[in-house]
Amino acid sequence: MQIAPNTVAAFHYTLTDDDGQVVDSSAGHEPLTYLHGQGQIVPGLEKQMEGRRAGDKFDAHVAPEEGYGVRHEELVQEVPRDAFQGVPEIQPGMQFQGHGPQGVINVTVTRVEDDKVHVDGNHPLAGKALHFAIEVTEVRAASEEELAHGHVHGAGGHHH
Repeated sequence: MQIAPNTVAAFHYTLTDDDGQVVDSSAGHEPLTYLHGQGQIVPGLEKQMEGRRAGDKFDAHVAPEEGYGVRHEELVQEVPRDAFQGVPEIQPGMQFQGHGPQGVINVTVTRVEDDKVHVDGNHPLAGKALHFAIEVTEVRAASEEELAHGHVHGAGGHHH
C-alpha cells in the first residue's frame, strides 16, 4: 500500500540542519505515526511521503517555506521583566505562552537584561532548511474512527 490521503504512515527519521548536526531523531524510540493529508507533519515532508511504501528509505530536503516557515523579525520582542510575575528566575531557553494578534503564541526567552526580557515567537526551526533521513516502517488504511477524529489511534497514536 502507498502513502496517500487517509492512510496511516509510520516512519523513523533523523532530522539534521545545513551543517549536518542532528536536530531530532526517532532513533531508540517508536516510529512517528501520523494520518496522511491532515497536516500533522510539516507540509514539505508530507508531500515527499506521498506514494512511499513500507520499507522505503529516502532523504527529504524541505525549504523553510514548507517546513516551519520563514523567520518574522516582528516576533522578536523586548518585554518588561514584570510581565513574568510569579516566575522567580527567568533564563534564556525558557518557554512561555503569550498572547498576540492571532491568539496564543509560544515564545522562547533569548536574553535577560536587568528589567528587560528578550523573547522570540518564531519556531526554533523557522527560517531553516530541514534535512530528513526517512525509513517508512508501516502504511495502512486509516480506520473510520481515525478519519472521524482526525488522528491515529492505538500504537504510536492517540488513546481514548
